[in-house]
Amino acid sequence: MEPSSSGKGKVATELDIELPRKVAEIESILGYTFRNKSLLVEAITHDSYADHPSYQRIEFEFVGDAVLSLVVSKYLYETYPDTGSDNLTALRHANISNEKLSRVAVRLGLYRFLRRNSPDLDQAVSEFTDLVTREEEEDDGRISYGGSILEARIVLAGMVESIAAAIYWDCDSDLKLVWKIFSKILIPFITSETMEQHPVEALNMLCQKRCKALEFLPSRRGSSYTVDVIIDGVIMGTGSDRQVAIAELNAARDALSKLPGMEEGSFDDDDADAGQHLHKQRLYVYCDKKRWMKPLYKIDKEEGPAHSKKFTCSVTVGSKDYRFSACGDPEPRVKYAENSAARRMLSILHRPVED
Repeated sequence: MEPSSSGKGKVATELDIELPRKVAEIESILGYTFRNKSLLVEAITHDSYADHPSYQRIEFEFVGDAVLSLVVSKYLYETYPDTGSDNLTALRHANISNEKLSRVAVRLGLYRFLRRNSPDLDQAVSEFTDLVTREEEEDDGRISYGGSILEARIVLAGMVESIAAAIYWDCDSDLKLVWKIFSKILIPFITSETMEQHPVEALNMLCQKRCKALEFLPSRRGSSYTVDVIIDGVIMGTGSDRQVAIAELNAARDALSKLPGMEEGSFDDDDADAGQHLHKQRLYVYCDKKRWMKPLYKIDKEEGPAHSKKFTCSVTVGSKDYRFSACGDPEPRVKYAENSAARRMLSILHRPVED
């Protein structure tokens, strides 16, 4: 049901002299002109903007999430008719998750239009934007799960969902029109080839597969959290951040980078199901510690018939001054080929220097 319009007329433009300009610029970004512009006004109003209807109070986010879920589901079902429901669900989640939508908001510059009164939120979004602009996942449709600031992610993603709800109500629930707009906004799409596994999920899967006891032990130190990853009673990784969820993510990354050093019988590095991103995780951590750019992967070769294609990928790492590249082995999926390239790169980086 469309929210009641009572009081919407009271969102007077004279209370915000920049409001008409904001509305016009957002319409230009979206490629859509609102008939009822007060819907858009509410969609860009945060709860901190006192005495005005906000998207949190009238559940714009709830409706927007449902609308995006429906239109993306339809697209994925039609695009991947031979893909199972579990994989389609994972793809849908990846393309409309807070991770994805918050980065969409950064790319489109939407936060500058949000009506808010929260210096703390401004600081969080500024930090998050700095992090995202240093990431490269938007170039090839992948999420890197970098050091995301939770509060910023939630607000930015909620703003995108709320705008989706506003369009849905304004166009009389025309889902085709909603998709026409968001099919451009959500590009590049995350596909089965570019969808990365979350480090925490990857670690959980590895431990379950090898019947290892896994525990994340958080502790508070001053204004930040530290999380230890404990596998079979041994601390295998540690991560810190002011957000406990990000500290956990960093700890999982650290543990994944150290798994090759565990005792015999613990993990199989070549496990194609559970360890398909293990070498990529290690290389990511290596580059992060060196303060290098994030590993940059590229498909160098694609060969074979459609039903049995093989991909060969290369990876480039380094700084602005010097870079290294390595090519992996042909693999049946892009993410396996990228993992192969990462494994080759790690072997080069760890190779002893000859006298």
